[in-house]
Amino acid sequence: MISTVLLVSSGFGFMAEALDSNLKMQGFTTGFAQNKVRSIKEKKDGSDIILLLAGDFVYDSAETLVYLKDITEDGSLPLCAIGHDEELEAIFHYIPQDNFLKIFRRPFDAKHIAEEIRYIAKTEEESEGGKKILLVDDDPLFLKMLQGWLRDKYNITAVKSGMQAITYLANHSPDLILLDYDMPITPGPQVMEMIRSEYNAKEVPIIFLTGKSDRESILRVMKLKPQGYLLKTMTRDDIVSAIDNYFRTHRWDNYG
Repeated sequence: MISTVLLVSSGFGFMAEALDSNLKMQGFTTGFAQNKVRSIKEKKDGSDIILLLAGDFVYDSAETLVYLKDITEDGSLPLCAIGHDEELEAIFHYIPQDNFLKIFRRPFDAKHIAEEIRYIAKTEEESEGGKKILLVDDDPLFLKMLQGWLRDKYNITAVKSGMQAITYLANHSPDLILLDYDMPITPGPQVMEMIRSEYNAKEVPIIFLTGKSDRESILRVMKLKPQGYLLKTMTRDDIVSAIDNYFRTHRWDNYG
């Protein structure tokens, strides 16, 4: 969920202060960064969205705009902008318009923008909460732990074997399958082949869960061409963040 907004501008003047105040009234945590790469680098960690308040600086800030493009283009850190038409056109020269989650044109009402961002945050939360994840793992303790980590954000179904997974998938279509690689009787790779042969489930993304982090084991996992893998040794925050990011961007970065 979007909870922390990083405001990027040339200075903390009247308009920036009004935005900051209204965002806080909407329940957000806020941060401020100067329109310089170094300042944004220092402040971006922990932010859930960047709000760029444009000004004359955009005509002479190619490095900053390219940097913003690089850190936001995968969608994991949403970007919004406020500016006059001419300022926005200058920004679009470096950052494609499609990269922006929302564009606000001047003159603007700070209260309205804060309310719009609150709406965006709520939509993101509802979108995440509506996603369905199937967990497949023969380890009941790990299964229970992972289910507990994810159930506050997602609709979770947990099964203890590949055959239970196939039975479930005959009548259900989850948005993501987290599949244990090293299960007995029917190992993860075999379960994946069975899932891919099922018409209802062949397009469902599969992420392997593995406790092995050595290069040989990881290469063996990825040879099967799942969407990716997660190490079971990862922390709760890292696992939840990885899944949040996948649903936000529809791209998977392997972790571990």
